[in-house]
Amino acid sequence: MCRNIRTLFNFEPSASTDEVHAASLQFVRKVSGYRSPSLANQVAFDRAVDDIAGVVQDLLDSLVTNAPARDREVEVEKARARTRKRYGNRQPDRT
Repeated sequence: MCRNIRTLFNFEPSASTDEVHAASLQFVRKVSGYRSPSLANQVAFDRAVDDIAGVVQDLLDSLVTNAPARDREVEVEKARARTRKRYGNRQPDRT
C-alpha cells in the first residue's frame, strides 16, 4: 500500500503538488486502513490528505542541504537496475 511514498526532497525538478498529494494519500490510506473510505468518513479522509499534503509541502520548502540535487531520471534508472538485479528477466509480482 505504501509503495508510492517516495523520497521527495532534493530532486531537480522539485516535487510537484501531485507527487506531494499522492504521498499524502498513501500515508492516510495506511494510517486509516481505508483504501476508499465510506461516505461517512470521506470528508475526514479528504481533510487529512489535504492537511498532510500542506505539512509535507511546508517541510520540503523548509529543508536545506549542501548536497547537489539528484536527477529524477538517474534515480529511476538506478531503481530499474536494482529491480533487474533482484528479479532478473522475470517481472516482480505486483499483486
